[in-house]
Amino acid sequence: MILIRHSGAPQPLAVPGVVLRPPAVADTVELARLYFDAYDPGTAAETEQDALDDIQLTFDDGYGVLTPALSRLAWYDDKLVGALLVVERAPWPDTPDCPFIIELFTARTHRHLGIARLLLNHCADVTVALRVEANNLPALTLYRSAGFESVADGN
Repeated sequence: MILIRHSGAPQPLAVPGVVLRPPAVADTVELARLYFDAYDPGTAAETEQDALDDIQLTFDDGYGVLTPALSRLAWYDDKLVGALLVVERAPWPDTPDCPFIIELFTARTHRHLGIARLLLNHCADVTVALRVEANNLPALTLYRSAGFESVADGN
């Protein structure tokens, strides 16, 4: 399912102790570890090496040109706890012609603290789209509460 949110003013939001910054190639290994650990086994990557390959592909623009101005990593006490990875345009034909969120994930230990919403808020002033599984109710709840609406069933 494809969801889109049209631009609007970012809502004032902060999560105590969490600092956001753009992702950098130097973050690849730590970002891959978080990516692998954030999902149930086999959901995003079968192995840690697959996760590393996927994150490297992200930095190599394999899913579209990564947009550092919209993408953010969330850090808490010098530990990576969340990531929002946004490309200029997704390379898939069923996606809208706008910035596209290819990944949004948080560490299992830091869920339900507002980090995902904080990351989404970072790109609130642009129209942005994403893909989500129709049965991923926690994600759908977050996205819909953040103003996303269904535009297509891409699954």
